Amino acid sequence: MKTRLGKITQFAIFSLLVIGIAATSNTAAQRRGRNWDGYPNWGGGYQLRETALNAGYNEGSKEGRSDRERNRYRNYTDFSAYNNATKDYSSRLGDRDLYRRYFRLAFESGYDTENPSNYRNDRNRDRDRNRDRDRDRDRDRDRDRDRDRNDRWGRDWNRYGNWGGSYELRQTALNAGYNAGQKEGRNDARRGRHRNYSDFSEYRNATDDYSSRLGDRELYRRYYRQGFENGYEDGYRGY
Repeated sequence: MKTRLGKITQFAIFSLLVIGIAATSNTAAQRRGRNWDGYPNWGGGYQLRETALNAGYNEGSKEGRSDRERNRYRNYTDFSAYNNATKDYSSRLGDRDLYRRYFRLAFESGYDTENPSNYRNDRNRDRDRNRDRDRDRDRDRDRDRDRDRNDRWGRDWNRYGNWGGSYELRQTALNAGYNAGQKEGRNDARRGRHRNYSDFSEYRNATDDYSSRLGDRELYRRYYRQGFENGYEDGYRGY
């Protein structure tokens, strides 16, 4: 009898362990924020990219948790860590502006993971499904981009992120951001200087051509900034 009870107890403990491990695995699978393979690769050394993504994600997560506890959601540019985007950077890693670009992308992801905004909650399931597909496409695209530096995004809006919102909101924001960034990039190229995106009021505000009829203002700003960044680099390089 004791032997039988002992076996039953062992089986129960084993079952609980399996369930616990499975639950932990499922939770880890649902949080893909630190899956660096899912982020774009714009070049630079392996260490530069990994350091920037890790530092940015950590800072974004910390601020996201803090804001969630205070029941508030702020713009990324409200944070000095995001604007500076140089935590853990050193010159041995390579290009500083490239580091900052990776850092900010991961900061956004970390912040939104810990403190999702209303639009993110509303579209979470569909967008996450699309994001997995988009990340696979991004990896393939960025590999090609590394092979051929002339393969730029330009005004091919299909290459840009899709975080939800209406077609008109996304297209208007990307177009307005790209135009503003391209203009500033050309101006800086003529002056022989390359500035940080956050140095520009257009990038910080990110509301050119926005109207409430388009929908969520914060989502518009996120698209706008991505368009601005690519437009600036294209304008700076003479495109």
